Amino acid sequence: MKTVGIVGLGLIGGSMGLDLKARGFASRVLGVEQDPLSADAAVRLGLADEIVNLDMCVAQSDIIVVAVPVGTAVKMVPEILGMIGADKVVIDVCSTKEQICLATKYCPNRGRFVSTHPMAGTEYSGPWAAMPNLFDGRACIFANPEESDPSALKIIEEMYAVLNMRPIYMDAAQHDVHTAYVSHISHITSFALALTVLEKEKDEKHIFDLASGGFSSTVRLAKSNADMWVPILTQNRDNVLRVIDTYLDKMKEFRDAVAAYDEARIRELIQEANRIKKIIR
Repeated sequence: MKTVGIVGLGLIGGSMGLDLKARGFASRVLGVEQDPLSADAAVRLGLADEIVNLDMCVAQSDIIVVAVPVGTAVKMVPEILGMIGADKVVIDVCSTKEQICLATKYCPNRGRFVSTHPMAGTEYSGPWAAMPNLFDGRACIFANPEESDPSALKIIEEMYAVLNMRPIYMDAAQHDVHTAYVSHISHITSFALALTVLEKEKDEKHIFDLASGGFSSTVRLAKSNADMWVPILTQNRDNVLRVIDTYLDKMKEFRDAVAAYDEARIRELIQEANRIKKIIR
């Protein structure tokens, strides 16, 4: 059993602290949380046994989990790697991988860093969003695993196995391409739809009274936290722009078909999209 230090006790970090302690992987969970209200809530909710500063967390932990927005993590992980010895392992759980792998490539103790992305989450944030069993059955990406020491990689593989996650090993740049398509564009689309409806709501006060489950599920991601998503979208800028351009092309195809009363083309586009049912159930 290990002491696990978690920097950032929000949805991902907090949920990880809950399950690693409950399932016997961690004997003790130390948390680093700057906001006093969040820090107090994290201890009360059982996400961490104690809130400490970063230096103490690094000194006393066997595994240090960096679960802060990726813009902060890119600066923090190299700093932590300069503070540790060969007996510790550092991981991040960020949604983009290329920049953080580049930032750490020539750091001291680079082999003790394992870059991961557990593919789990909700639209909510903060310690109040943390929940048990969040990771069960989900995939966890290991980015550029060949750059990590085999012993460090093995420890983190064991940790994610305790969280019931299945490992996928991937090049960091390819990870960012794939997540732009399956995650980042979904959030941008949801943000844009929410803005569109909010603009219309200024004139038509009953529009939300008519909102059904379809609208709620489509716009759910618009509740996501800007502090997390601004650095994700800027760090993955080039991939995100390519996906947005493709999405706009597809939107124009629908617009042109609707404008032309072209029912055959509308049906064709919908049936082509229906092929997703074979992939996502």
